[in-house]
Amino acid sequence: MRRIVITLIILVALAVPAFAAATAPAPYYINGQPAQGDSAEPLNDVKQISACDGLQGFQRFSDHPRGYSVCVPAGLKPDFSLSAVRSVFADGPTQIELYYDDFRDSISHPTAYMVYANRFLPDSRRHTIQLQETFGWNGFTVNRIKWHRTPLVSLKEDRNHYASLELLRYPHEAYTIFIKSAQPIDNDLDILRSFRLTERRGSPGVFRRIEPSRTKLNKETREFRDQYFGPDSPLRFGLFDSDAPERLRGIRELEARLNYKFSVVLRYQTLDEVAAIPGLKTAYADGRYTELTLHTIHADAVNALYAGGVRGNQDIVYNILDGKYDGYFREYAKALKEFGHPVLFRLNNEMNGDWCWYSAMYAGKDTDIYKALWRHIHRLFDEVGVDNVLWVWNPHDVSLPDFKWNHPLMYYPGDDVVDIIGITGYNTGTYFPGEKWRSFHEIYKPVDVDYSEWFDKPFMITEFGSNSVGGDKPAWIRQMFQELPAYPRIKVAVWWSGIDLDTAGNPGRIYLLDQTAETVEAYRQGLQQLPQPKKK
Repeated sequence: MRRIVITLIILVALAVPAFAAATAPAPYYINGQPAQGDSAEPLNDVKQISACDGLQGFQRFSDHPRGYSVCVPAGLKPDFSLSAVRSVFADGPTQIELYYDDFRDSISHPTAYMVYANRFLPDSRRHTIQLQETFGWNGFTVNRIKWHRTPLVSLKEDRNHYASLELLRYPHEAYTIFIKSAQPIDNDLDILRSFRLTERRGSPGVFRRIEPSRTKLNKETREFRDQYFGPDSPLRFGLFDSDAPERLRGIRELEARLNYKFSVVLRYQTLDEVAAIPGLKTAYADGRYTELTLHTIHADAVNALYAGGVRGNQDIVYNILDGKYDGYFREYAKALKEFGHPVLFRLNNEMNGDWCWYSAMYAGKDTDIYKALWRHIHRLFDEVGVDNVLWVWNPHDVSLPDFKWNHPLMYYPGDDVVDIIGITGYNTGTYFPGEKWRSFHEIYKPVDVDYSEWFDKPFMITEFGSNSVGGDKPAWIRQMFQELPAYPRIKVAVWWSGIDLDTAGNPGRIYLLDQTAETVEAYRQGLQQLPQPKKK
């Protein structure tokens, strides 16, 4: 059965009188911009602000494309730049986010939204659950949760009080009011009772303003960026090999069979080591650059879904924002600065996946925590004077769970602190339940269309591959090379040559590039069709 979920995440402050002096918002907003009148164009994205009868100090917000209205505190400043994902009202200690989800074609569903999305709230030692109840109201089943956490040191005005009101309307729809405030919340039920369904008209869009990056780069890194990620740069391939970049024997042997040199190697690390400088030096001396991926976790339980009773990694995002890792990141930054040569720095990738500890799943569904962490680390690098790092922001092509508050754009920290947009999508094959065989085009066409609208930055496929379980892997590779010319904004593609195991230790996703002679030959033939990159 096809299902719809509508999510309204409302972040509300209680000091309503403080908002009274603020400038009144425009009565209408059309395609993200203020307007004095409605739109005659039926496809336009129209929002409306009006009086809220019965609630003093509130204003009624009507989202016409999404078909609802709700009262929010007066004086909050609206932001509809990401209307296709959310609408926002914010000022000082208050932020109100309104989401709509259509689950009819989604892998998720309303029950998962109300149950699974909240199951990790009590696991954090930072979260204190104050109230949790379920009741019926106005034809909805309402799930109401309230909690708080201690304020974070690095956030000047931390919105550390939460209330989540999830309204399930069987069988297709669910609405959620999520309240976040710097003060204790006592008006969540007033806001709930103001919620109304309305007639839908128009179409929501993304109207975000594009801004330049402000990352400081030395001469060599600027030249690397222009050579590898300029508008006219040819596509280059990279490789993940578990021994690289410290040991390059395996890559060199494969390169001899392919008659191709991989110019980018992928290296992972956790907080258990500082920057992998020996590997960076080895790769650079061999004419390669490193995609250095830092996961802000400890390696005792890497996958959050398989952690069992080990939950310590969940609170690391909070500890970082409390400054407890500032010394680590300064040493990390100093090591990178001393290395001096270009580094593709990928921080906390696939954040919209529930297997990642730094996903908002484990931080109270608050994606602002991820963005604050990114900007905090970027600031520490700036203070040290790092000028040889290109920051790669990299969600997964599939959000799990597939809820709007977990949408990739909810994790985007800002154009000013991102240099390259990373893309990750795998043909996972059919070994695991719910997964299917997907062509390269099926994976990357939707992402390329959306990201090309949202971002004015170069793209790279930070890791990808095809399983051999469920289809013809050599044929998949040949088709991939035929389809790649349709993606001119992708400048680097890094094949992940490894294996994902199931919980019993059996191979489930076999992404090895040299799995068979046929896969190597298909890749070799494809590489010969590409413009050969210039040697360093």
